[in-house]
Amino acid sequence: MGALSAFDKNSPHQLREWLTLTGRKRVLVVAHTVTYIKRLQEVFSLLESDLRVQVLFTAPPHPFGDGVAAFLHRLGSAVLPWEKAARLDYDLALAAGPRGLGEISAPLITLPHGANYLKRIIEGTDARVAGLGRPDIVPDGRCLPAAVVLPHRDDLHGLAQLCPEALPVASVVGDPVHDRIVASLPRRPAYRRALGLRKGQKLVAVVSTWGALSSFGSIEALLPRLINELCGKGRRVALLIHPNVWSGHGAWQVRAWLAQCRRYGIAVVPPEADWRSVLVAADWIIGDHGSVTLYGTLTRAPILLASSPEREINPVSPAAALARTAPALSPGHSLTSQLAYAAAEYAEHQGEEYAAIASRITSEPGRFTRNMRRLMYRVLGLGQPAHPAVTRQLPLPPRLDSWCASDTGAGTDTDADADADTEATA
Repeated sequence: MGALSAFDKNSPHQLREWLTLTGRKRVLVVAHTVTYIKRLQEVFSLLESDLRVQVLFTAPPHPFGDGVAAFLHRLGSAVLPWEKAARLDYDLALAAGPRGLGEISAPLITLPHGANYLKRIIEGTDARVAGLGRPDIVPDGRCLPAAVVLPHRDDLHGLAQLCPEALPVASVVGDPVHDRIVASLPRRPAYRRALGLRKGQKLVAVVSTWGALSSFGSIEALLPRLINELCGKGRRVALLIHPNVWSGHGAWQVRAWLAQCRRYGIAVVPPEADWRSVLVAADWIIGDHGSVTLYGTLTRAPILLASSPEREINPVSPAAALARTAPALSPGHSLTSQLAYAAAEYAEHQGEEYAAIASRITSEPGRFTRNMRRLMYRVLGLGQPAHPAVTRQLPLPPRLDSWCASDTGAGTDTDADADADTEATA
């Protein structure tokens, strides 16, 4: 961390002493949580190979900030302590959440950290759409950002209602996860082979957002059914749990709670891993009202909803449409029969309905990288590099077995687990 004092605007001598390439445009990535930094990775990666730009990172305090430091360390990032980052000036800042942004001195681009604007935040008797209100766009009385990135042109209507003063800086750019999943669908057989799925073996992805009304909020009722009804029998199960669950409860605790199912061969995908290839490989999705379940509408996998609380869902969002369309998991029937029902419904008519829902994730399909790079360079005051901004296919995942338990003690973070987690982020 010592060399990072080279970026202190009050230390010109150190700047000359430590830096080799000087006079670069400085971009600050504000990494509040693992969820946020994974979304922002799709953005700052568009600056790679540009020797005119220096990218820096900082991690402001956040209730779900556990895991951010380790994630940035794996990236090999130049990380500024938050207190120092707030004292410097930058040519551009990127953020996917509002906390602390009033302290940053830079033209700011804000992005949503999930699919569309799905959730409502209940505050007493009032409710607001998360991501589109004044507390999200102009926190702490900050001036307007340089740009507010929206995934769909329909989001302009919500912005006009909740924060109309931000309309002049709104930019409909698209959704990076949508584009990468769609680009990667042809690689589905390769992802399944990489995960270790045998010919004819089926994969059930069990997906949860965070919060008491999520799938994980009632996991004690679901886990025995997964173990007793789905393990073996030509099926594999993978749990995709929101990083906020891991951060809020602690990684050791989550693994300890799930130790028994891991011993039965259920893969517990770690929060830093890339879940998107697992979703593409799935034959069924058991999910809730979170972003990952909504992205599942892109994969042609039938969906069962284990949870879809109306009070937490933006009623005009595609998540609300999915809650009205996908069958709800029933406690009175076997999982096997319900998966068969979901598959039959999908084949008969829900495939087209899911496609219509998926089309509401972005109004710029396949164009996020082009639009986002153009926006960033406009704010930076630089011409774009003379090559196309390409949407890359997702990398191959590790084997599902690397995310299952070894034969050691319950819930312990063994060397094998740690090695698997490292491999998952390579």
